[in-house]
Amino acid sequence: MKKGSKALVDEANAEIEAVTPAEAADLAKSDDVLLVDIRDVRELQREGKIPGAIHAPRGMLEFWVDPDSPYHKEVFSSGKTFIFFCAGGLRSALATKAVQDMGLTPVKHIEGGFGAWRAAGLPIEAVPTK
Repeated sequence: MKKGSKALVDEANAEIEAVTPAEAADLAKSDDVLLVDIRDVRELQREGKIPGAIHAPRGMLEFWVDPDSPYHKEVFSSGKTFIFFCAGGLRSALATKAVQDMGLTPVKHIEGGFGAWRAAGLPIEAVPTK
């Protein structure tokens, strides 16, 4: 293997902006900021979600962001600031770097992800199962 996942995450973290859960919560009070949960739907159902966050599964993210993709979601053309998060901050670091490389700005990610958000005692709501 030429480059492992740790090296990829380290490289991403060197090029993206990370915010603490408290900073993300404060920034999300603005109508110009959206929290984006990239976890798998089973993680949301099991662990809950951050109120107001939108869900964009990691496997579809680049397709949802790309305006030329048949899967594009208009929310990603809104001009808002996007703050991505996953369970622990690894996938969201890679995702943030990927969409930043695609030209989506401004973007950030939550250092420590949903786990750090929960540990900080910030609000979480249940996600109903279908």
